[in-house]
Amino acid sequence: MSDPKKGRILLAMTGSNPRPWYELLSQSREVVTEPASPDDPSITYAVVWKQPRNLLAKLPNLKAIFSVGAGVDHILVDPTLPDVPIVRVVSENLTQHMVDYVLWRVLDHHRQGMLYRAQQKRKVWHEPPQRPANDISVGIMGLGELGRAAARALLVAGFRVNGWSRSERSVPDVATFHGDQGLTPFLNATDILVVLLPLTEQTTGIVDYRLLKQLRKRNGLGGAVLINAGRGKLQKDADIARALDDGTLKEASLDVFEIEPLPKTSPLWTHPRVFVTPHSAATSDPSHLVGPMLEQMEAFERGEPLANLVDRKAGY
Repeated sequence: MSDPKKGRILLAMTGSNPRPWYELLSQSREVVTEPASPDDPSITYAVVWKQPRNLLAKLPNLKAIFSVGAGVDHILVDPTLPDVPIVRVVSENLTQHMVDYVLWRVLDHHRQGMLYRAQQKRKVWHEPPQRPANDISVGIMGLGELGRAAARALLVAGFRVNGWSRSERSVPDVATFHGDQGLTPFLNATDILVVLLPLTEQTTGIVDYRLLKQLRKRNGLGGAVLINAGRGKLQKDADIARALDDGTLKEASLDVFEIEPLPKTSPLWTHPRVFVTPHSAATSDPSHLVGPMLEQMEAFERGEPLANLVDRKAGY
């Protein structure tokens, strides 16, 4: 049973099923799916995914906003957000899903999965040369919680790992680069590019044709590979298609796109060297995420600080 004495939660989700979130949150607290009025004083917390603009602007007793996704760009696009803390999702379950996806796609490209699937369709029995993992350099753009976890898994699998971030970071056994001056050296040393950046004003459209041209092509893979499991608007879909067609890229695995769902007219659907997944690399599971949210609310009401806060200026 929910406790009416605790702060009431506003659950606002667009484009995703709110029912499982509602059922789990309401076991501990009162939950509403819309305010009684624009200045509803009963709402203390908001749990959101792509909330309508202006929804949170006038709530006088709102103390914190919780994102149900790993990214927070869907929250920050609202220019009327009140000046309250925004909490990012950090969960072992979510992190493991992303690590699984990255490792799966890197290994599939490394072990020439697309070639073997094409050979199977043609009933071709041919074993191409295969380089060891330590001949391949995987570059991760974005060294936050997800990027660092993916780097550790790739190192265990035997790959050489590079990392790039906007500001300087240090990760054990990873060759790290940062800022504009570090981007070209990072790309020049990378065979498989894994994009896990947050979406900010600075990173929007960063994965374009010019960037892809700087990846290392003379490698044990026979060409450069792109994996984007970050945010769709980090990339330019048309530039990726161009890079694939002219040989700048050998292959790509794409979980996110500029427009989602990916339009049926997109050439990426049917490109023979593209693997498409429907923004499913690290799906937010309420059964794993609601508990930590409620624990944070309880701790905050005891006077403890909130964890995993978003830096609004940085955008993540």
